[in-house]
Amino acid sequence: MAASTHTVTNQAPALVGYDVFAADRALVEAVDRHLDPELLDEAREELSALGRTSGSAQVQEWGVLANEYPPKLRTHDRYGNRIDEVEFHPSWHRLLGKGVSAGLTAAWSRPGGHLRRAAAFVIWTQVEAGNGCPLSMTHAAVPALRTDPALAAEWEPRLTSMIYDQDLRPASQKAGVIFGMGMTEKQGGSDVRANTTEARPLAEDGTYLLTGHKWFCSAPMSDGFLVLAQAPGGLTCFLVPRVLEDGTRNVFRIQRLKDKLGNKSNASSEVEFDGTWARRVGDEGRGVRTIIEMVAATRLDCVLGSASLMRQAVAQAVHHCTYREAFGGKLIDKPLMRNVLADLALESEAATTLALRLAAAYDDGSEQERAFLRLAVPAAKYWVTKRCTPVAVEALECLGGNGYVEESGMPRLLRESPLNSIWEGAGNVQALDVLRALQREPGALDAFLREVGRARGADHRLDGAIKNLLAELADLDGIEGRARRLVERIATVLQGSLLVQYAPPEVADAFCASRLGGDWGSAFGTLPHSLDLAAVVERARPVS
Repeated sequence: MAASTHTVTNQAPALVGYDVFAADRALVEAVDRHLDPELLDEAREELSALGRTSGSAQVQEWGVLANEYPPKLRTHDRYGNRIDEVEFHPSWHRLLGKGVSAGLTAAWSRPGGHLRRAAAFVIWTQVEAGNGCPLSMTHAAVPALRTDPALAAEWEPRLTSMIYDQDLRPASQKAGVIFGMGMTEKQGGSDVRANTTEARPLAEDGTYLLTGHKWFCSAPMSDGFLVLAQAPGGLTCFLVPRVLEDGTRNVFRIQRLKDKLGNKSNASSEVEFDGTWARRVGDEGRGVRTIIEMVAATRLDCVLGSASLMRQAVAQAVHHCTYREAFGGKLIDKPLMRNVLADLALESEAATTLALRLAAAYDDGSEQERAFLRLAVPAAKYWVTKRCTPVAVEALECLGGNGYVEESGMPRLLRESPLNSIWEGAGNVQALDVLRALQREPGALDAFLREVGRARGADHRLDGAIKNLLAELADLDGIEGRARRLVERIATVLQGSLLVQYAPPEVADAFCASRLGGDWGSAFGTLPHSLDLAAVVERARPVS
């Protein structure tokens, strides 16, 4: 018989058994807004099915187990043969398999595929972010391989398959494959032109042997990798299969797995190439240009991943405060807590709205939308990913001491939160990329200004922010030292313009007053008290 002191009261129930998609009003509205009406019914049905799966107790437990039992490296078998395999908990394979079957690698082969995939990515990675890495790289490998029509014809059907096969065997024997990527090296990091891995041509046209190393190679259990190496003609992109067509293992020596801050379920490794067979992708000396489309797609996934994490953090905070009582009432009804929750909700909705707008531009594919993406993707990648960690910290604090305990799931979100800002080029890399677009591609700025111009005249604070941005853009000389400030303004102006056009008035009003109008403090929870904050919080509540 339990002692009376052990009676549990005033604890919020677990956020489980709900439709993650239907509960996210900003995400639902973005899908409705951007997707072809003829595809809507099918897409809603698919996304709600994935949302219910994501919200289920069983799948949430998969996410917990995949992180509690991280991958292990086995360099040799029991007889001493080099095998270089990574062992995962079965939950990892279940998660990755479900992600593949949900179409998270199939965007290029479906109508409206990028928008549908983006929404699914936001839903699915709320369960467990680590499996988003191989899903992202597999998806993003397609445009790089399309620079070589023969390679694309061979590999694209496998990459866009909705069948997951975890066994290591020749790709030609598999209905679906997973891809990784290896660019950075210990001496260069983001400066890939400093790479030293050497590619020596073989007699067969387009084939090479690689010798060198990669400092970061995520998802080393993949079937193939796109890597950069120095060929006789300069830095070049190569496809490295994990298993050769005769069934032998390619030379792919995994030196160790990284012991990372977060993203524990996903194996990131250091690998050595020593006579590793590879096929050239694109022309020699054009490796960066060949792989840049892959990088652009993975950068968008960094935005989506951060939007996903922010949404889950906010959903958990609002859910907790809906049930938790203190000082004579529900936390959610306390004016100061309401201000904090509303502020977090604004950041989350702005991230989701921007991310889905970028995905819709990929589906459109017009010259103007491609120009828009050239500027908007690095700006969004810079800003949205940087907002993720402060959101996760504040959301955790909303749960008090409960949020600091692993069982709440909030520490895992917090450890994950800095990652997307680092992957695919950290903040300075993105800011400098925006500057390159401004200086070399005037069509990118024109497309951006046309986009934000759609909302001009709707809110005086947005109009003022656009005017100030134009003044900053008028002089690009010596701008590198203020690049971060400029990119932040580009991103927030773009978010504001989208919210003014599409979000409820109370959301757009609060965003423009704080992020663009300057009526905001230095921490969350400092919104003007006169705003309709209750409506903002209610919109973010995860009730489907």
